[in-house]
Formats: sequence, structure tokens, C-alpha cells
Amino acid sequence: MLSRIADLLVPAFGHLSVTADPRAALEPGSIIAPNHSSLADPAVVIAALRRLGAEPVIMATAGLWRVPLLGRALARDGHVPVVRGDRRAAASLDAAADALEQGRLVLIYAEGGLPRRRDVAEAAPGGFRSGLARLVERTGAPVVPVGQAGARRVTSGSRLKQLAGLASAPLRRPGLHVHVGAPLSLTGTLTARTAQARTAVITAWRTAAAHLGEPAALTT
Repeated sequence: MLSRIADLLVPAFGHLSVTADPRAALEPGSIIAPNHSSLADPAVVIAALRRLGAEPVIMATAGLWRVPLLGRALARDGHVPVVRGDRRAAASLDAAADALEQGRLVLIYAEGGLPRRRDVAEAAPGGFRSGLARLVERTGAPVVPVGQAGARRVTSGSRLKQLAGLASAPLRRPGLHVHVGAPLSLTGTLTARTAQARTAVITAWRTAAAHLGEPAALTT
């Protein structure tokens, strides 16, 4: 249901375009790893993936399950709540591993949170947490790096700016771009696997940002 809603709503807030590496593949049992820069980018990425025929299980902060209607929809569709900082975090990886074993795609935000910047500019993904590498270590699943750009022009900054951006986006219709990279198999230690995944996501992000002419992608 979330994929259908995102596919309907995102075009109303901006111009979404999608590209993919020639070797890109969204095979059952794969982990999808996008960069995370805005409250709007999950909807953007989900809408893009649906255009490619993929509707993943999403690992998201557990607080969303307390939102009326949204929490019920997340639970019904089998998405995975993530509780950080206590023993319940392990249960999130258990649920994600089960979904992968069932042949579902699992989307994880390896950065673990949003950047603290208040401007709308693009920047390379921040440091990755170890959850992605640990999930790969447990399941052996391939990782599909995904880069998205433009979502910060829908919502970013302070709460007031986010609300203003969301309200004005249908009039401004900013460019939104998602690029799907080729799947990769992570190897080595947890640290090495985390670094490999981040490098691949940065590459996918740079492709997406360059598509929109973002200076950060053109000068780095």
C-alpha cells in the first residue's frame, strides 16, 4: 500500500526521474541501501522502485508505528520497526533476515538518521552504521546501492522550513532523481563491508545528483 501511495503522491510534489546501471538487478532476497537526506526521500525512493517493479520491506524508526493509520499500515505490510540502543535492535535484524529468506527485498537506511544541515544543498552520504554489514554477514544477501537527490528541496531544515517546503513543492515542482546501482557482494570484516557499501551508495548518489546538476556531485 505504501508503494502505491508514494507512486501517486510523489509526482504531485516534484518531477521524478529514474535511471539504473546497465548491470542493476532487484533480485528477490536483495538488500536495498539508499542514501538518506530528507524526510521526503523514503517516498521518493519507494515511488522510484515501484516504477522498476519492486516493493520492498522497509526498515524504519519504530516511532512511525505510533503514528495513527501509518503505524497500522506499516504493520500490515510487514515493514520492520527499528529500535536503536537496546536489545530490541537485534529483533529488527531477525525480522529483516526472515524477510530476505522469504525472497522479499529489504530496504535499510545505513546512515541511521538525517543530516543536521539546514540548507537544501546535496552532500555525500554520511557515515554508515554497522547494521547493513551485520545483515549481510548473517544472510549473505547482495546489496543494491541506490542514490537519490532532490528530496531536500521538498523538505529540509527546521520544522517550519520543512512544512513550508512541503506546502510549496506542488507549485515549485523540484527535480527528483533516483539512480539504482549494480548489486555487490560485501566481503571482509564488518568495517570493510560497511566501507564498501558506503562507497557504492556515494557513487549512486553522485550519479543522481549530477543528473540534477547539483554542484556537490559535479565538483567532487
